[in-house]
Amino acid sequence: MTEAGGLASMDDGARIRWRRLGRRGSGEPPVVLLHGGPGLPDYLEDVAAAVADLAPVHRYDQRGTGGSEWRGCHTLARHVRDLAGLLDLWEAPRAMLVGHSYGSDLACRFCLAHPERVAGMLLMCGPFVGDWRAGYRRERARRMSAAERDRLRALEERTHRTADEEAELLTLAWSTDHAEPVRGRSRAARAAVRRRPVNWDMNRELGAEGRTDPLAPHLDTLRVRLPERTEIIGADRAPRPLTALASLAHRLGVPLTCVEDAGHEPWLEQPETVRGHLRRFVRAGGTTWAGDEGARDGAV
Repeated sequence: MTEAGGLASMDDGARIRWRRLGRRGSGEPPVVLLHGGPGLPDYLEDVAAAVADLAPVHRYDQRGTGGSEWRGCHTLARHVRDLAGLLDLWEAPRAMLVGHSYGSDLACRFCLAHPERVAGMLLMCGPFVGDWRAGYRRERARRMSAAERDRLRALEERTHRTADEEAELLTLAWSTDHAEPVRGRSRAARAAVRRRPVNWDMNRELGAEGRTDPLAPHLDTLRVRLPERTEIIGADRAPRPLTALASLAHRLGVPLTCVEDAGHEPWLEQPETVRGHLRRFVRAGGTTWAGDEGARDGAV
């Protein structure tokens, strides 16, 4: 396998850092990984390695994060245009999109705008639509001690935080995402170092727009525009409610596969299971629906 990367100039002058793993020109539509956040740099290198021998895998730091330094007002439409511009740069008329968390929302919005460019779509642990936040907040609070909840609230309320305080905030916030508490705390602490700096302005701006223009009213249109190969992967021990993903899968008419004993980043806790799902999805090519097998095995 070969690696490549660089900085891509967008139509407004912003420069996006991207990476490719795998041989170019393999004949398969490339896989494009869309990381979550919003406001975090890319963290999907393990996911890329799982399928890069099957098709070239592209990933990138969304503008304003990681190596894609940029300041300005963030909009969902701008991020959709960035992905279209990157596909042009990569000479990819169509691509298989794999989105995690917020990245799954971005994948859906791209599909709404450019359905002809989406060869397949795998949505991991998202997107969440409807009234899911109350259940998520309750479960996250249940997984934390009273002292941890108070400390997290105090850190969130601070206008300025030191580097150590920022790492502490992220560790507390992310530790509940995992199925196993002790290892989850350790994983969250490592991520709190690697996935920084967080672009909190981007997080607020895209979060606010997502609440003003949620994905839910667009689901009927999205269902019509989805590629045949579309599926959702969730996890049974993630704090965000699996029932919300089940409802979404029903609305879209796509299969939902549940990874057991895993949290919001299931490839960390069940790497072989998730690797198998990813490879099946990529291998399916453009003629079959990758969800068929998943719908029979572990579907909700």
